[in-house]
Amino acid sequence: MSAETTTPAGTGRVWTGPSAPERLDILRGTRSIAIVGASNKPSRASYFVSTYLLSSSKYTVYFVNPVLDEILGQPVYKSLADLPEAPDLVDVFRRHDDLPGVLDEAIAVGAKTLWLQLGSWHEDVAAAAESAGLDVVMDRCVKIEHARFHGGLHLAGFNTGVVSSKRQVLA
Repeated sequence: MSAETTTPAGTGRVWTGPSAPERLDILRGTRSIAIVGASNKPSRASYFVSTYLLSSSKYTVYFVNPVLDEILGQPVYKSLADLPEAPDLVDVFRRHDDLPGVLDEAIAVGAKTLWLQLGSWHEDVAAAAESAGLDVVMDRCVKIEHARFHGGLHLAGFNTGVVSSKRQVLA
């Protein structure tokens, strides 16, 4: 592996991800999401994404973490192979060096999409995933993309409940 193809987010990027309409198609075609590296700590991004997906989407959400038993009242599975079904989308919150192993698991269970969260970029993993027939999204957040396409995203990333084409002026 060359440094150019395995560098973390921000350097040596060559791979081009799916366009916004293609990401929307991926999300529309998804029925189940496995969050690999899910955490029960509210300060973690995976926890925030989990709460959003459970409350604001129709996806069946599975949590994968070998050291936890429950997150948000839901069971946690030790690996993707332990899930009751093959997930359509594998949303990954793991270290850069763990990504090839997660890809191997995703391929083995028959996942359709490998989604690497914000800050996560691995060109070799993306190439291998695409060669295996998976869709790949890197350095993007499932929560942000879902909310963006479904009208729940404000500039700060939250739904304000205000529907207007005018910008509010605060005194």
